[in-house]
Amino acid sequence: MIELLNGGAYLVNGTTIVEDNADALSAIKNLSGKEITKEEAAKETMAYGILKEHNTSDNMNKLKIRFDKLTSHDITFVGIIQTARASGLEKFPMPYVLTNCHNSLCAVGGTINEDDHMFGLTCAKKYGGVYVPPHQAVIHQFAREMLAGCGRMILGSDSHTRYGALGTMAMGEGGPELVKQLLNQTYDINMPGVVGVYLEGTPVKGVGPQDVALAIIKAVFANGYVKNKVMEFVGPGVSNLSADFRIGIDVMTTETTCLSSIWRTDEKIKEFFEIHGRSEEYKELNPGEVAYYDGLIKIDLSKIKPMIAMPFHPSNAYTIEELKANLSDILDDVEKKAMVSLDGAVNYSLKDKVVNGNFIVEQGIIAGCAGGGFENICAAADILKGKYIGNGSFTLSVYPASMPVYMELIKNGCAATLMETGAVLKTAFCGPCFGAGDTPANNAFSIRHSTRNFPNREGSKLQNGQISSVALMDARSIAATAANKGVLTSAEEFDGDFNKYKYFFDKAIYENRVFDSKGVADPDQEIQFGPNIKDWPKMSALPENLLLKVVSEIHDPVTTTDELIPSGETSSYRSNPLGLAEFALSRKDPEYVGRAKAVQVAQKAIEAGKCAGEAVPEVGAIMDVVKKTFSDVCRDNLGVGSTIFAVKPGDGSAREQAASCQKVLGGWANIANEYATKRYRSNLINWGMLPFIIEKGDLPFKNLDYIFLPGIREAVSEKKEIIDAYVVKDGGLSRFDLRIGELTDEERQIILKGCLINYNRI
Repeated sequence: MIELLNGGAYLVNGTTIVEDNADALSAIKNLSGKEITKEEAAKETMAYGILKEHNTSDNMNKLKIRFDKLTSHDITFVGIIQTARASGLEKFPMPYVLTNCHNSLCAVGGTINEDDHMFGLTCAKKYGGVYVPPHQAVIHQFAREMLAGCGRMILGSDSHTRYGALGTMAMGEGGPELVKQLLNQTYDINMPGVVGVYLEGTPVKGVGPQDVALAIIKAVFANGYVKNKVMEFVGPGVSNLSADFRIGIDVMTTETTCLSSIWRTDEKIKEFFEIHGRSEEYKELNPGEVAYYDGLIKIDLSKIKPMIAMPFHPSNAYTIEELKANLSDILDDVEKKAMVSLDGAVNYSLKDKVVNGNFIVEQGIIAGCAGGGFENICAAADILKGKYIGNGSFTLSVYPASMPVYMELIKNGCAATLMETGAVLKTAFCGPCFGAGDTPANNAFSIRHSTRNFPNREGSKLQNGQISSVALMDARSIAATAANKGVLTSAEEFDGDFNKYKYFFDKAIYENRVFDSKGVADPDQEIQFGPNIKDWPKMSALPENLLLKVVSEIHDPVTTTDELIPSGETSSYRSNPLGLAEFALSRKDPEYVGRAKAVQVAQKAIEAGKCAGEAVPEVGAIMDVVKKTFSDVCRDNLGVGSTIFAVKPGDGSAREQAASCQKVLGGWANIANEYATKRYRSNLINWGMLPFIIEKGDLPFKNLDYIFLPGIREAVSEKKEIIDAYVVKDGGLSRFDLRIGELTDEERQIILKGCLINYNRI
């Protein structure tokens, strides 16, 4: 079904794979009559060509990328624009689309989210942007319909910014990376590796894009096969997939931890652009005659079966057939993994879902950038036609990804078909993906064609003893389960026919509602604020010496951004840095905020010209020990703050608040064995936090210990590879090594100045 090559590979004429070995180049010459080096062949990938066109440096190993367009939604664009305003923003220098698909419910958490929407509209007018009102489209569907173009690059402040199926290299990053683009700066990365994804065959009846995506994620997530690399989809199987099908696979590549994606394009993608009235954005993309890939994933689409990703990660995937045949063993394994993710905070079992040998679910959701596409919903309607979901506990909600998609479903009758079954159709909204819509009941099991099923994400509050479970499935198998009134069922069991529905895009829907400045700014436009929209607090530059208290210690194999700053009801506070910070780690370590604030008092005392030890006696006692060895350390050259340790933090969302909340609470650093994603590490750096790495093994410190970093400012400035660190214990200092890893010169300056705002303002 899926095979991962151990090393690199060449692709000849788009169809022949030659593994990288001693005989590879001679084999290529025999096949193509062409002599080529590995270095030359690496330049023949689609990814290399697009990156080269957007690189502003003269070095393809050290890229400085300028994107064509930017996009954000309403739990990120306020903070981004506020940061850019504080840094001197005068005009959006490129198309910047502000969508409103996350905070669409305007009274979540006790605040009025409509204030954020009006902030976005007035900023689009003032700075020359595009504003998409609530319920019109989810961020990524609007981008597919109106922004993507072959050979283009788009940067978005949502992790699922992926438009590779449409020939667009897109990346999801934390807000500060968009701020840099707004300030005419660049996205700086080393040339990423490129992994080929070679598709052959045709999916069998009942298999949808989520099934293919989950199979890929299962194969590559744990081993890091594509981590921070570009996934390049090639091979004859690409042409056997519709545009919608490709889009459905592509959006889920985020869950592999890859950097971006790109697909070869053909007549079906050309038709997509023609349907959307943007035929000029199409061009054919293919790798060169001989292209080299740093790894290669071979997928026989005909062997993919309907899949289910069990709690609590998209990679925890099985075929539905396998799950049903091995229910007891798989549920045991899920429960054991859950005890790690949930820290044993609640009693968690799925055994009660098994009734007479069947697995029973309470909820089905087809939604958002992954599930809300036209073909997914039409297929679900075909499976459900003439059926009823019943009047028991099972419910089914369907969220078309945009109003044009919704309108076409009404016109072709699929909307009526679904509603006749008892399903509820709702407007474009990302809530089901992050815990702000259709939150399951306590102990309920929800199957979703959405993007993630992380712990705590769907409204569970462990401190209140509340837990629900989310599994990921394709819309087709969700519909088959709904037709069976909540008994888990594979779409393979559907014995009817799937109709072929032609899609018609009505651009008037957007023309009548979306504000598009056409790039013309209105400096006289007043920005409309609300009482919950706050400025970023002042942040200090990195001091000469640093004293850190470890205020949280997390030993889970992976820590998600949802655990660092919860989604769901907290999203209403995303425009209020200090208000949101109160929720930091609240579901993972409820004591974190109090501990961080307590040590932050010492730093505030220093900034006020007072003695840290007098403000926080514990700090005074620690500094008495430090001064025995480092006698020159004093109030004038010392900073005091907090840090956390996590094994592998930052999987999941691009949200910058996972880092900024720690920063505004006095956090100066993270310490980790590795960082789950490039984007989380970048968020730390852009908020002036040190992204420390420590080797795996027994830690030299424990929670609540103090760590002293002498000469840390000089170490960063002088690019020292090893950072001297001392844990203060037993009346003395015990030395150990920390590393920061590679930083660009700009990133060093951002850390030295305390954050990106200071870097641009000072």
